[in-house]
Amino acid sequence: MRFLGLVLRTLFLLVVIAVTFRVATPQNENLWSIYDSPSDLFRIVLGVIVCGFVAFQIFQYPKNPADMGKWVPIGLAILPLALLCALVIW
Repeated sequence: MRFLGLVLRTLFLLVVIAVTFRVATPQNENLWSIYDSPSDLFRIVLGVIVCGFVAFQIFQYPKNPADMGKWVPIGLAILPLALLCALVIW
């Protein structure tokens, strides 16, 4: 149960990183156009901070190993929703 919880938690956080990265990309086609509008620059900076924080959370394990088992029902419920959200955004 702990391993399945770890896998579901990691997959969910990876989907969150992918969605955040997609939303944080600039509206224009190339990356060097972020200086054209302040909102694109702010979106990129905020996206990098959020992606870094979520990526850091992947490696932060609960102090009590039994807490990882709580991710099984949470992951089974929320992972399909996160994947659906990623499909809609893409």
